[in-house]
Amino acid sequence: MTFDISIGALILAGGVALGYLIRQLLATRNLNSIEATIKRQLEESKTQAKEALLEAKDKAVKILEDAKNQERERLAILSRQEDRLNVQLKKIEQKEDALENGKQFLEKQAEQIKAIHQEADALKKKSEEIIEQVSGLSREEAKAKLLSQIEEDSKADLIAAMQKMEKNRLEELEKKARSIMTTAIQRYARSHISEITTSTVSLPSDELKGRIIGKEGRNIRALERLTGVEIIVDETPEAITLSSFDPLRREIAKTALLKLMSDGRIQPARIEEKVEEAKKEVSKKVMEAGEMALYEVGILDIPKEVTMLLGRLAFRTSYGQNVLLHSIEMAHIAKMLAKELGANTDVAKKAALLHDIGKAVDHEIEGTHLELGRKILQKYGIDQAVIQAMESHHEDYPFSSSESFIVAAADIISGARPGARRDSVENYIKRLTELENIANSFAGVEKSYAIAAGREIRIFVHPEKIDDLKAIQLAKEMAKRIESELKYPGEIKVNIIRETRAVEYAR
Repeated sequence: MTFDISIGALILAGGVALGYLIRQLLATRNLNSIEATIKRQLEESKTQAKEALLEAKDKAVKILEDAKNQERERLAILSRQEDRLNVQLKKIEQKEDALENGKQFLEKQAEQIKAIHQEADALKKKSEEIIEQVSGLSREEAKAKLLSQIEEDSKADLIAAMQKMEKNRLEELEKKARSIMTTAIQRYARSHISEITTSTVSLPSDELKGRIIGKEGRNIRALERLTGVEIIVDETPEAITLSSFDPLRREIAKTALLKLMSDGRIQPARIEEKVEEAKKEVSKKVMEAGEMALYEVGILDIPKEVTMLLGRLAFRTSYGQNVLLHSIEMAHIAKMLAKELGANTDVAKKAALLHDIGKAVDHEIEGTHLELGRKILQKYGIDQAVIQAMESHHEDYPFSSSESFIVAAADIISGARPGARRDSVENYIKRLTELENIANSFAGVEKSYAIAAGREIRIFVHPEKIDDLKAIQLAKEMAKRIESELKYPGEIKVNIIRETRAVEYAR
């Protein structure tokens, strides 16, 4: 047993020694391997360093060569510029020399000319002394006598020349005036669309025609009574026609009808409500039309009341020409004429725009549109220069300023240009207005409307003042007066309408 242990110990000691030797061998090999790797890397690094150094040297040499080349180029450029500057300096020196020589030459010439002038003055003085001695007259006496003789000989020629100059001047003024007016007309171009006496309302379907007429025609009668417009329902598909010589009435009727169609409930009570709404809406449109006219012309200091009256002119015509468009056109033309002639452009254009303001109320208030216009402008504090400029456009008042001539000329230009006016339409509207005025002059008449192109006058009377018998008598009297005072083709139907209404509320 002891022997076995000894053997085991020897074996163990031998194994440990062998392991140690093996480990040493492995360590030595690894160390040699690492040293070899490090040595190889060092060799490679040296090689790369040499290559990099050579490359850097090459680049440095190339950069140095490039710098030397650029320096040579800059030196060459500077040398060329220096040569050019030297050439320029030489030219400048030559010019300075030439100028100096010229200056000296001019100074010599000036001295010679001065000497010649002195000699000429001396000769002139000597000749005058000789002439005075020979003629026995002084210089002033001789001059006066010579001028008198020339004036006497040339008097007839001077008069003829002055007459010719005056005639030429008048011709030039006429040409200038025509040129100014032609330029004003050409610079302001507005299309002239004559107003008509009917308006067409489109319907979504023909079924609405029956609803607009109503049971036994009560709806259409209510519309015609409230608006004063004749409503024509014919075979035209999906359309009805509104007829009236007054564009404002047609606009109210058209607006009310569109509101009724939009609402869907068409009945007399609803018609009254929508007509009132239409009147308010049209009043708003009138105000907007006046404001747009002032904005277009460039006038900002007009009172609202005058602006409203100005807007009403959009629904008035003069010989078929829209009065508001005519006034706007006049304002532009008057401004251009005033500018050409050196007059007050603000006064001229304002007077031209407001010259027909009386036509907004001349069918409601007695008097000519000129007198009504003057009173309106005076009432609302419009400048007196503007009133004086507008009051002469029909020559009822004398021309008191250059602006008054300009306004009258602008009125003629605007109305006389081709297509601006239609006399037949104006006569037709005038006849219808006179027809309504005759009807309104009778006692008991509430309102009247001329319809059917003037072939019928529809009169609404106060039922408490006019009974049925008086209505028949009134119709006969009106017919006789119309026959005696108006001229018209065919016949006119006098239609008296006496309507009573009883209203009660169920609670």
